[in-house]
Order: sequence, then structure tokens, then C-alpha cells
Amino acid sequence: MIKRTLHFFKTGPDRPMIHDAGTVESFYESKRRRLFLWLIIGYGFFYTCRLSFSVSKKPMLEAGVLDVQQMGVIGAVLLYVYAVGKFSNGFLSDRANIGRFMSIALLLSAVANLLFGLTSGFFLFIALWGINGWFQSIGSAPSVVSLFQWFSKRERGSRYGLWAASHNLGEGVTFVGTAFIISALGWRWGFLAPGIVCVAVAIFMLRNLADRPQTYGLPPVHEYKHDEPDPHSANGESVGQLQLLVLRNPLVWIIGLSSALMYVTRYAVNGWAVLFMQESKGYTLVEAGSVMAAYPIVGIAGAISSGYLSDRLFKSNRIVPALIYGAFQTAGIALLWLTPPGQVWIDTLALGLFGFGVGGSIVFLAGLIAVDMMPIRAAGAVKGIIGLFSYFGAATQYWISGILIENTKFVVDGETSHDFGPAFSFWIFASAASMVLILVVWMIGRRGSAAVASADRAEPSRSA
Repeated sequence: MIKRTLHFFKTGPDRPMIHDAGTVESFYESKRRRLFLWLIIGYGFFYTCRLSFSVSKKPMLEAGVLDVQQMGVIGAVLLYVYAVGKFSNGFLSDRANIGRFMSIALLLSAVANLLFGLTSGFFLFIALWGINGWFQSIGSAPSVVSLFQWFSKRERGSRYGLWAASHNLGEGVTFVGTAFIISALGWRWGFLAPGIVCVAVAIFMLRNLADRPQTYGLPPVHEYKHDEPDPHSANGESVGQLQLLVLRNPLVWIIGLSSALMYVTRYAVNGWAVLFMQESKGYTLVEAGSVMAAYPIVGIAGAISSGYLSDRLFKSNRIVPALIYGAFQTAGIALLWLTPPGQVWIDTLALGLFGFGVGGSIVFLAGLIAVDMMPIRAAGAVKGIIGLFSYFGAATQYWISGILIENTKFVVDGETSHDFGPAFSFWIFASAASMVLILVVWMIGRRGSAAVASADRAEPSRSA
């Protein structure tokens, strides 16, 4: 049974090469169009099954289903499991049939949401949300592996940015759509509705995503697009050897830690901002969800612009724009905290600034900087390592934030509320620290470049 399952998800063998140029172009372009569209749609809908709990918190608190600290534990469990799954499934993605691997993962995540909406009990919620976290972890790395398999180096910056914007679409659908559904039908439908929709999306993904080009008799994408090949592909290293090379690179680990701190802030807003705006700013659930929509919507612009600007304006230098987007992120969350109640447009601006910054930061820190440095055939391993750091950061945030918020609980006129000040201080510090680590990567990179240049200058004198 296990052997059959592994065989089902394993990438297929290379087929004999198709030699007719017209057939190759027609097949390639048809596959690429459908695959790219469904990578965007599919990965976006992964988020509707991940953020359903975030939107449902206030109604669940009011119904007495859970308290804030229990919610912090449940949220942390998903993210800790997600972190471990992101690491292991990232390595598996380099060897997997991406179409099957990613589609079945969304289907099983949808089932976990359906079961969550049909049951009750703290420990049962923990188990189901942990299972959801595992299958959620099979979204990002397979997407990136597929992008690198089907699109050449010259295309990847813009394609990666467009794909990275898909999570903003998913977040926007969740914050607005799920909030309306919960307001009309109750908190259980905050899990049932995303589950039903994602079952349908998973079926379409299975029909439209694809395995490697070579398994269809197509040439590698760099040959098809007449682009430069991966320098490691000519050396004959195995996938395992290339993955080991990734593990030994210290810059990957520093970037991972920077991403972890960025994810502290990102998931703080994902997980707690709706509750913060309801309790501290007096919004209803629908109002809070509508204001929150500025975050993912403007985040689309941040994600799409990041790859384009780094390629065109900064000549593929990813570090400088990463710092700029990090500054937007830090300014946005600080403004959200400092703005007094009743300032809807300033809150919307703050979340828009934050979303723009996070949209770009995810492109750079959660993938593009590190993947650019490493072999294409180990792209899944790179995403796995970065994902391990990122979601351990997000999970630790959930646990710490739950404690900080619960310990500031107070009652006014019989209604329970919380002081979010200590939590916001923690989130802003993490965002600033992430930028400091990117500066460290920049300095190490500059020293390495200087050393290479010095060696190149010394070579002619030795030859003479």
C-alpha cells in the first residue's frame, strides 16, 4: 500500500523526445498556460482552508467554544506541523509528480476543514488543525518546483511575482467572503464553505497541473527557451547531492531566519488583526473583514511589482528591494497600532502599506533570494528549509501572542476585551529584526564578491 502510494506521487520517467518543433511549441505553451493559471488559483485557495480559523475567532469566543489561549495553541499547532511538513515535503517535491502531489494535498486539507466544522472539542480541534497544517504544507514548494521546471530563468522573476500574488487573492476571498458567510450562517460555516469549495478546486487542479516537461517527451525549459542552463545540471550531480549543497550553505539559513521574523509579523496580522479591530477599534466582524481586505488586495501589487522591479530597476539585485518592502511592512503595522479608533481610512491605509510590504517580502525572503543562489533541481529543498524557519517563526508567534493577549484581558460593562499593546511591540520588533538580517546577507555577499574580484585580479599577475 505504501509502495503504491509513493509510486503514485513519484515523478514519471522521461519519455522519448519529441523532435517536431511545431509540436513541441504547441504542447509546451498549452501546458504552460493551463499549469500557470491553476498554480495561481490552486495556491490561492489553499489559503481559504488555512485562514478559516482566523476569521472565525470572535464568533467562537462569543459562543464559548474556545478562549484566546486555546486559540493560540490551535493556531500554533497548525503552524508547527506546517513548518516540519514544509521542510520534508519541500525535499519530496524535487522528486514528485507536482500535479498529483499538490492537488491531493488541497483535497485532504478541505476534508480537514469539513470535519472541523462538523465537530467540537479542544483536543479534537487540535488534531484536525494539525492534520490540516500537514496538507497545507504541500502547497508552496511544489508550486515553486513546477514554476522552475516549466519557466526559464528570464521568465522566473515576473512569473514568481505573479504566482506569489495568488495567496493575496486567497486571503482576500477568505477575509471578505468567509466573514459574510459566518455572519449569515454561524462559525461552523466558516470551515464548511471553504472545505466544499476547495474540494471542487482540487479536482480541477488534478486535471490541469503537470509533471516535469521531460515526462511528456519535451526538452528541458532552458533548451526550449534558448536560455542559460542550470550550471549544476552539467556536473551530473544527483538530486540528493544538490540538496546536500543547499543544506551546507549558511546564507540559506540566515535568509531562513530573516523570513521567520517576517512571518512572525505576517501571521500576527493574519491571525489576530480581525480580533484586534473588533475589540480595540469597535468594528463589526464584516467591517473588520472589509478593512482587512486592503491587506491582501494591495499585497497583490507588492508581489507583482517586486519581481519586476528587482529584475529591471535593480538589475536582479534582490537585497535592496527586499529592504524597501520590509520598511513598508514595518511602517504599516506600526501605523495600524498607533491609529486611534474611528479612523477607517487610516486603518485601511495602514493595512495597505503592510500588505504591499509583505507581498514583496514574501517574494524575496520566502523564496526568490535563496532559490536564485541554488541549483534548480534542488528548488524544493530550498523552499523546504526557508519554509521550516518561516513557519516555526509563525507558530512561535501564535503561541507567544496568545499568551500576551490573554494576559492583558479585562472586562468593561460585562464585556471581555484585551490590550494588544505588548503583542504589537513584539510584532514590530520582529519586522525590524528581519531587515537587519537581510543587511547581514548583503554584507556577506559583498565580501564574497570582493574576494572573487580580488582573486581574478591576482590571476594575471601569477600567470605573468
